[in-house]
Parts: sequence; C-alpha cells; structure tokens
Amino acid sequence: MSLSIRNQIAGTVTAVTAGEAMATVKVRLDGGQDITAAITADAVKDLGLAEGVAVKALVKATEVALATGPVDGISIRNQIAGTVADVAVGPAMASVKVDVNGGGLTAAITADAVEALGLAAGSSVVALIKSTEISLATA
Repeated sequence: MSLSIRNQIAGTVTAVTAGEAMATVKVRLDGGQDITAAITADAVKDLGLAEGVAVKALVKATEVALATGPVDGISIRNQIAGTVADVAVGPAMASVKVDVNGGGLTAAITADAVEALGLAAGSSVVALIKSTEISLATA
C-alpha cells in the first residue's frame, strides 16, 4: 500500500501501556531515538502490538514542528534532534527536510517560520511531534 504520508520511520515497540479507550506505545526508532504514539486500545489489539514488534511510525509533514533546540516546559514529548538537509520555500509555505539518525523527516511550516528561525541546510533543529499525531503500521 502506498501512502501520501511522507514521514515513515521504522522502529520496534518497546512498551505498551493500555487504558480503557487509548494506549501509549513507546517505539525505539532504528536510529536509536525513542518516541511515543497515542493510539486506540482497539488499534493495539488489531495490530498485535507488543514489545519487540516491528512498526513504522507515520506522521504527516504538517504535524511536524521545528525548534532550534530542545524545548522545556511543553507537553510535546517527541523531540527528535536532526540537521536540516534541504529547505524549499514558497510564497507562503516551506518544506524542510531534516536528517535524523536512521532516516529523515519532512516538516511543512510557514515561510515566515523558516525566516524567523534562520533555517538553512546544515542548521541544527529539533522536530516536535505530539504523540496523538503519530500513527503506527506493522511492518
């Protein structure tokens, strides 16, 4: 199956914490970073998610925010350090490709944000992704 979601990063489930309706699934990405996805408890059962299961973390580019360093005092727990590989800026929006250990991420952000943050190839950034914006697929 082909998807329009640009960000598809391989990893392995390290823990599942199930609640009545929702669950948190911790995933170690192939590059060594840890992320958390918040998905339905039904999805955990349907996908057979458990420690050791190979998955792909799927994130739309519009759900990836960028910062110039780690951010404290924020509820977003997924903070993945990387380096800007490419910036394509249009009149209103920009596509920023970020190299992270084990793969890459694309962030769709405003052109104003690119300018304000001074983003260019080689810039150090941190990708911020809410756990509720990460979907999981079994590999």
